[in-house]
Amino acid sequence: MNTSFDFEKPIADLQSQIEKVKQVADKTKVDVSGTLAELEAQINTAKHDVYSNLTRWQEVQLSRHPDRPQTLDYISLISEDFIEMHGDRTVRDDKAIIGGFATIGGQTVMIIGHQKGKNTKERQYRNFGMANPEGYRKALRLMKLAEKFNKPVISFIDTMGAFPGLEAEERGQGEAIARNLLEMSVLKVPILCFVIGEGASGGALGIGIGDKVYMLEHTWYSVISPESCSSILWRSWDFKERAAECLKPTATDMFNNKLIDGIIKEPLGGAHHNVEEIAQTIKDQIIKDLEELKSLEIDQVVNNRIEKFCAMGVVSE
Repeated sequence: MNTSFDFEKPIADLQSQIEKVKQVADKTKVDVSGTLAELEAQINTAKHDVYSNLTRWQEVQLSRHPDRPQTLDYISLISEDFIEMHGDRTVRDDKAIIGGFATIGGQTVMIIGHQKGKNTKERQYRNFGMANPEGYRKALRLMKLAEKFNKPVISFIDTMGAFPGLEAEERGQGEAIARNLLEMSVLKVPILCFVIGEGASGGALGIGIGDKVYMLEHTWYSVISPESCSSILWRSWDFKERAAECLKPTATDMFNNKLIDGIIKEPLGGAHHNVEEIAQTIKDQIIKDLEELKSLEIDQVVNNRIEKFCAMGVVSE
């Protein structure tokens, strides 16, 4: 395992020991099965200790793991016949948001999601998953197309935020996101949303209004990233850990505050440790929820969606 974070060092050290023991065994032909079994047991214990006691900042770090699966990974694993659709019919095709029709469990759906990219060249091409207004307008065009043909919408959220450039503001970034919030609230098809990595600010909300909103176990969802929050409040990124604790952005925090409908359990160590397993879990959840939503009248589905979001943040004294 190529670890990226300090808190994973105890696991990396044990795995390094295993590699060394295997190398010695290959050279000397000595039976080291007992030693390997003991080290494997220590690794399992270390993993449970590390990943069950993560701080909020560590959860944020894990959500950004470079090997973490992205929207296109999930599309290839959970769906068939994906046909990507391009452009907002106004400005251009925003590569930070992808979408198109696909088949999941024998049912046609519209899948929309952020795509960050896996390497430097692809990240530049995808603008690091930060969409411009035309990205959100493309998403809305596809959602309206899904509504026209009575097909459910599945969205995968993974973004550091909407692109904050001057040209994005000139083309109406705020209006584009606000329009999506309005239109998704009353869209007459079922909508399922999954936060699969980072869920930052309006960039995430722009495709985040759904009948069911889930977060994967090691993801975060907040109005601002811990680093940006730290830079605003303390004029420095040095307080990002403290900011993360104050923001309470983790899946557990969001579920406890009744802002999401459920948490998708990840493989031990994160989704990148077993992509096929987490994809299957998501697929099973999609099939289950669509079956339940199909049993309701669509007007009831829309009313429930509106009431759910209107109830958020309401306080009685």
